[in-house]
Amino acid sequence: MANLVQELNSLDFSVYIGGPLQAAVKAQHDASISQVNFIKEVGFTPAVPASGSGSTAVPATPAQLRYVDFNYQKSVPNPSYDPTVSGSKPFNESSVNLKVPFLTMLTIPALRIDEMTIDFNAKLNSVETQNVSSEFSGNASLSAKFWKVKFNASASYKKTSSSTSTTERTYTLGVHVKAVNDELPAGLSRILDMLEDSIAAV
Repeated sequence: MANLVQELNSLDFSVYIGGPLQAAVKAQHDASISQVNFIKEVGFTPAVPASGSGSTAVPATPAQLRYVDFNYQKSVPNPSYDPTVSGSKPFNESSVNLKVPFLTMLTIPALRIDEMTIDFNAKLNSVETQNVSSEFSGNASLSAKFWKVKFNASASYKKTSSSTSTTERTYTLGVHVKAVNDELPAGLSRILDMLEDSIAAV
């Protein structure tokens, strides 16, 4: 009969349990790097390295914050408005330019694994059957002739046995991951607040 306890002990649980955990840690790491790359690529213009030498040298240009410009018409009160003067208007049309940091207009990805459940089930069924069969046969004969007796007998015995052992193995692994869009880190949230304060209409 199969040793089920020994077979269960031989399972490498570090693979079944540790593998999904390592994958979750790597996914969290990749999500953090993706957030950094998103801010660098979307929120800033690329830096330009220095080029040339001597008098023709061009200094390097660091990455600059990317802005979005909006131009619109705005009605502002006319300080010289005089209702007694014909043609005097209470409002003047003014052209306004609005500069908005691009990062303040977007949702910055901040995925975080909130919950992870690993379900590993190992099912071992061992069935052992044994069949035993026996067969006995015999015959005898008796003859008598003139005080002479003749007796013949024969017998045979046959026994057959067979055994069968079957072990059924079933392994199932289920991984449930719940990811949420986490709150921004305190430092990044502070920077975005400062950028919002820098929005100016000219």
